[in-house]
Amino acid sequence: MSDLHEECGIAAVYHLPGKPASSLCPAQGPGEVSRLIPRMLLDLQNRGQLAAGITSYAPDRRQLIDTYKEVGSVAEVFHLSHRAMYHDLMDEYAGPAAIGHVRYATVGQEDKTHAQPFERHHIKKFKWFSFAFNGQLANFEELRSRLLKDDNTYLARESDTEIFLHFLCNALAKEARQGDPDPYVICKKMAEPLDGSWCIVFLNAHGEMFVARDPIGVHPLLYAFDGSLFAAASESVALFNLGFRSDQIKNVEPGQVIIVNQEGVRFERFAEKCPSAHCFFEWAYFANVASTLDEKSVYLARKRFGEEMAIQEDIPIDEDSIVVPVPDTGKAAADGMAYKLGIPCLEGLIRNRYSGRTFIEGGEYRWRKAETKYTPLEEVLSGKRVFLVEDSIVRSTTMRVLLKRIREVGKAKEVHVRPACPPIVGPCFYGVDMSTYKELFAPPFFSRRGMPIDQWKLNREIEDEMAKDIGADSLRFLAIDAIPRAIGLPADRLCTACVNNRYPTPWGEKRAMIAFEEYDRAFKDGTLQSTAVHE
Repeated sequence: MSDLHEECGIAAVYHLPGKPASSLCPAQGPGEVSRLIPRMLLDLQNRGQLAAGITSYAPDRRQLIDTYKEVGSVAEVFHLSHRAMYHDLMDEYAGPAAIGHVRYATVGQEDKTHAQPFERHHIKKFKWFSFAFNGQLANFEELRSRLLKDDNTYLARESDTEIFLHFLCNALAKEARQGDPDPYVICKKMAEPLDGSWCIVFLNAHGEMFVARDPIGVHPLLYAFDGSLFAAASESVALFNLGFRSDQIKNVEPGQVIIVNQEGVRFERFAEKCPSAHCFFEWAYFANVASTLDEKSVYLARKRFGEEMAIQEDIPIDEDSIVVPVPDTGKAAADGMAYKLGIPCLEGLIRNRYSGRTFIEGGEYRWRKAETKYTPLEEVLSGKRVFLVEDSIVRSTTMRVLLKRIREVGKAKEVHVRPACPPIVGPCFYGVDMSTYKELFAPPFFSRRGMPIDQWKLNREIEDEMAKDIGADSLRFLAIDAIPRAIGLPADRLCTACVNNRYPTPWGEKRAMIAFEEYDRAFKDGTLQSTAVHE
């Protein structure tokens, strides 16, 4: 299977006419609320650093909706360090409604045409629209094949976002025959064939907006409304920092669409209620620590991950013991663990904040980049028994580099690795960049023992072997049953497929089966390289 997925952030703002201007509107007035989008995208930058973009609507502009997008960070794309260029850009795309997007991706990284929002021009206003998408369609290949059976259909990109575009167009065309297309019906029609995760913000040339979340709610989407200003974003922090009160910020429910136009705000459920599958990795890694997702604080969840690890700790604690977080996503868990154990939590690693993330990038580049990402402090680490807290171990590249540098540069006496997450044993087909078993660190340790995949269960022997492999004195993963306790949601409302191989959708299961068969063949015929050699 191709790596088609991306982990992204989306945002939307809309000023309703005929109401007093919100105090949250920019100084230029409600007709320029589009200026809020770059600020919101900055708070979502953790979800995408490869590209950013905006589509705005302005009723008195020749281009009723117009899109600007570029490869780069939010600051680079919107020229935030160049006042004149930034204001010129905001003047050009000024409007009372806008949507925005930040992007990580595995295809078309340097290609602006893969950046979002995607705008579709048409002479009919209701067919002229732009949208931004966060998630991944697990049945991408099946949908793509279905579309290409029609000789009149053409797909220019290997992207599930383009698949989404086609389904939007088809739903709009069919609904137009009955009158004005209703976003509720459009979402209802799209939900039937789509398997996977998707959050969407949509804006058309009539000045109509809708935001929607897939029926199982894999990734987060939140909104806020103060009577005149409506806003939505992938995380609460983007809304809170606009000035919305915490009691005004609410979740878009799974299977819900919110329709916003000049008449007001309308809430509809386009899919029947079903068990949710919120991605636990949002709390463990992706989300901004200041966010609250599905009413559960990211910071408090990570702190409790650390407390859970302290409860299961079995290495003796002495006066030379310290907890050291891997910045930044390991910090809250490290604080929780250290407090529970009663030992110091010290900044023994200093992060170079301009190196970016390594999780999303591949091969040798990831290894070299990891070497420059953190600086060990000998003054803190020398002679210490270090409990190193990381958010997770996916491919193990960063951890191998850190252990080597903590020993050689930091001169630590011992290094005990404590990931605030169970071992990643399965790929993700819902929007996280890990689509194969063979790229993951953990699976070979189960396969060497001849364990069937449905019996992959961590034990001390496997953890010790893993520790030796990466160069740690010990390795203890967070227990799977600690995840729902720490987040505060029932286990049956969370997607934990990447740590237990139980996928919440039919096509997720099919994709996993295909990926495992490919991995198993490579493992048995000896062509699967070890993580250390591969990376």
